[in-house]
Amino acid sequence: MIASLTLASLLPDTLARSVGFDVPVDPTAPEGREWLREELAKQEYQAARPTWFDQLAKWIQDRIGDLLGSSTTGGPPGFGAVIVFALVLAAIVVAFFVFGRPRINRKSAVSGALFGEDDFRDAAGIRAAAESAAARGEYELAITEAFRAIARGLAERTILTVNPGSTARDFSERAGVPFPQFAGEFAAAAVIFDEVRYLGRPGTAEHYEQVATLERLARQAKPATFDESSGPSASAGLAVPT
Repeated sequence: MIASLTLASLLPDTLARSVGFDVPVDPTAPEGREWLREELAKQEYQAARPTWFDQLAKWIQDRIGDLLGSSTTGGPPGFGAVIVFALVLAAIVVAFFVFGRPRINRKSAVSGALFGEDDFRDAAGIRAAAESAAARGEYELAITEAFRAIARGLAERTILTVNPGSTARDFSERAGVPFPQFAGEFAAAAVIFDEVRYLGRPGTAEHYEQVATLERLARQAKPATFDESSGPSASAGLAVPT
């Protein structure tokens, strides 16, 4: 009875229908292999094949199983740690290729009120606006933008926090602590800012260059710890306007 079984009785119904017989047949071995090859080449079978990621996950799972098995049977000392390290390294490599290189943004995203006005630009954008205004001869705007660029730049570097109620004078006093060598320049820039912003005094190219130079120096300098015993170091020579 077993010998009388045909290939059609052993294959799935879909395979039997695909090869075109409704009654039992007894194909030769080459014919049977060809029919199986044609059936397994269909899309539904190919879609069910595991991906490379599935195979890798299965491999890692098997290695963990081997590790747990070796720990119960007494493997060599330190062998388990080596396997764990290798698995972690493999996972990192896979994540690197799948998700790409991680992006690290060291600059803090800072926005909001800045000396009485809502401003959502970054320091580079404010600085570009100051330079553009200066090129047009609009020195009042150029001065206020350059001073705002100083404040936004220090905030982005998480050196100082500019609150909605911060004034230019308050900011300049606090900025002189991490940058004592520029304490006088910060005070001078705050006076220039207040004069053109609130007192209606005309701005000049000289005053703009003074504030813009401070912006560049503060942007390039590293903050230092203020030493009250020695006091701030000598300034760069930018005079307070009179």
